Amino acid sequence: MPIGFPFEHKQKPLLPLRAFISRQLRFTAFALMLILLSLFMGMAGYHGIAGLSWVDAFYNASMILTGMGPVDPMLSVGAKVFAGTYALFSGVVFLSTAAVLLAPLVHRLLHRLHMEPDGDAGETPADRPL
Repeated sequence: MPIGFPFEHKQKPLLPLRAFISRQLRFTAFALMLILLSLFMGMAGYHGIAGLSWVDAFYNASMILTGMGPVDPMLSVGAKVFAGTYALFSGVVFLSTAAVLLAPLVHRLLHRLHMEPDGDAGETPADRPL
């Protein structure tokens, strides 16, 4: 197992619920940091390159980051290039954030489905709670 790999091998026992919740909270915190960093980058670009006020820069960056689309028209070539680049970047951030949030849940489900029965009267992995 690589150093820092956050998940247990399928042959290891299922992580206790308390430890799983702790893992999920760590992944959620990482996803939140990714979103906040991306939002700040967008705000800085809209403020510095497009010349928008901080409030308008926040509004535009938020709308692009959430997939809603641009609000203010970009007047200069540099602002248009930044807006397009930030929109592409935001799409990748959206998908990455979804992957980070879902990874512990999907891993736990797959780990659960691959566990061997305990030998109890016909019990299958699907019969046990997650």
